[in-house]
Amino acid sequence: MRKPTDRTVMHSYPGMVAIVTASYNGQDNVMAAGWHSYISFDPPIYGVAIGHERHTYDLMKQSGQFAVHFLPMEKAQFIQQSGVYTGASTDKFLLGEMEYDRGITIDAPILKDAYVAYECKVIDVNKYGDHDWFVGDITQFYRDDDMFLDNGLPDDEKLTIPLYLGRSTYTTPGERKEYRVRRD
Repeated sequence: MRKPTDRTVMHSYPGMVAIVTASYNGQDNVMAAGWHSYISFDPPIYGVAIGHERHTYDLMKQSGQFAVHFLPMEKAQFIQQSGVYTGASTDKFLLGEMEYDRGITIDAPILKDAYVAYECKVIDVNKYGDHDWFVGDITQFYRDDDMFLDNGLPDDEKLTIPLYLGRSTYTTPGERKEYRVRRD
């Protein structure tokens, strides 16, 4: 039975984890971010919450740019490693055997295994508690068209999307159902 509690209750999972990359002064880093969102379609704007103590935080603040990636379930171990290890002392790209190219409009790694990626230039940063919300204009899109159906939805036969449950545990989407509701 539901009851009031004085404890903080976090219930934002399961959800997709974004992989954020940044580069500054020749140093590259990658991290997992559970709190992120598309903010505007036109113009295309994306936001991500980054903890103040994260190594990526300083790289994004200094460079004013970042990239956001989405990886398939086969890369869930890399996603987890990216969120556990710090780039201050670990080369997470090497650890996870993750290859990348340089961005087209920004100088940040673009992961080769991402089925979707965005290059972003920071347009705003706001502090909310122990995280800053970085907002970026999307300046370049990437998509692996083979992973999507003609209607734009992911192809379940080719792409398994990992959903983070918490406590280092991932699951996949269940049965797909379509609901059409008629608006009067």
